[in-house]
Amino acid sequence: MATLATEQNAPAPPIPQPEPELEPIKKVSIICSKGSLDMAYPGLILANAARMSGIEVTLFFTFWGMDIVTKKKLDHLAVSPVGNPSMGMPTFLGGLPGMQAMASHMMKKKMDELDIPPVSEMIETLADSGAEIYACRLAADMMGLTEEDLVPQVKEIISAMDFFDHSKGANIIFI
Repeated sequence: MATLATEQNAPAPPIPQPEPELEPIKKVSIICSKGSLDMAYPGLILANAARMSGIEVTLFFTFWGMDIVTKKKLDHLAVSPVGNPSMGMPTFLGGLPGMQAMASHMMKKKMDELDIPPVSEMIETLADSGAEIYACRLAADMMGLTEEDLVPQVKEIISAMDFFDHSKGANIIFI
């Protein structure tokens, strides 16, 4: 004979358990691998937010991200509208003369309106706040760059293995 579940013989509802407390983030290492203006800001903004929260920060610039810390290129970073699906325009339009300059100007203007400092100022602020800034040895060798070519905030040029040594216990973010 089938028995219907009643309040008397129904299983008790599970008792809600408190969420376990997560360990606070103490250290982040951010790998910056792209050197366009629109890709310079994400890593720098995350690093700034971390420093403002008291989190240790290591920034590692590699491959095209080296442009962000190269003296000759730092103030000439641009937004590339070609092949950028977020631009909302056909690829061929992005390749027209003046489109890169226009996209870069529009982004710089918007960042200025939002009171977000230029990339060079953000790098200075991060270094002043205690963030450690490194450049990639392999990328520097490939591009023929030396420490003299880089902004003074770069602590040194290190290998990928050295980066992992500096990143012990850190959450690693790749941009």
